[in-house]
Amino acid sequence: MRIALTREVSPAMNQCELTHLERQPIDIALARKQHHAYEAALAALGCEVHQLPPDDALPDSVFVEDTALVFPELAVITRPGADSRKPECESVAAALKPYRELRFIQPPATLDGGDVLVLDKEVFVGQSERSNEAAIAQLQEILSPYGYRVRGAPVSGCLHLKSAVTRVGERTLLLNPAWTDASLFEGFEVIEVHPDEPYAANAVWLEEGVVYPAAFPKTLERLRAAGIRVETVDISELAKAEGAVTCCSL
Repeated sequence: MRIALTREVSPAMNQCELTHLERQPIDIALARKQHHAYEAALAALGCEVHQLPPDDALPDSVFVEDTALVFPELAVITRPGADSRKPECESVAAALKPYRELRFIQPPATLDGGDVLVLDKEVFVGQSERSNEAAIAQLQEILSPYGYRVRGAPVSGCLHLKSAVTRVGERTLLLNPAWTDASLFEGFEVIEVHPDEPYAANAVWLEEGVVYPAAFPKTLERLRAAGIRVETVDISELAKAEGAVTCCSL
């Protein structure tokens, strides 16, 4: 059984952190409707969805990806780069505890889960505004007993590494070459996002297919041309908070 952990949209989402986007009003009711459709897409691809309740005090808490990394052997509770997001980790740790041994990223390290791309035993950490070198070192120490290798991956122009590249198949990546270097990911076939759609590199890959935003039709065409099954979702309100599809589940 594959479990997807999600969290309901906070009523305070309009106070979310923003780095690269101008603030726009978020329709909370519509954001929740879109989030429920996203959960349905995960279910359609074989997940049993476990939803945490909303947290009125934590505007970004729907983006559970940033709070933890889940591996077959253990889960690593992160330490998000934005101070307002650090309290999100406690409830996610409690939710993961029945399923995995937990390890914790410690100060002075900061790490957002959105900066971590796991490709089998290779773990790439985005060198971004939210994740630092101390986090890379700590993650290597935590994961090396299990045979993982952790490497930094430079990113520019975007919030997280997984804004620039995600996995969409066993040996296939979806990538924006303006934001990260494809040569880092040796041995993988690369599908480049359409140049008109720079934010189009974020997808949730499951063995049965990918969950993908409907907002990027030109890149969607490229995925389908490659034979990839795609479940599309509208996440326009979540995107106003710099959210993407990987952000919303563990």
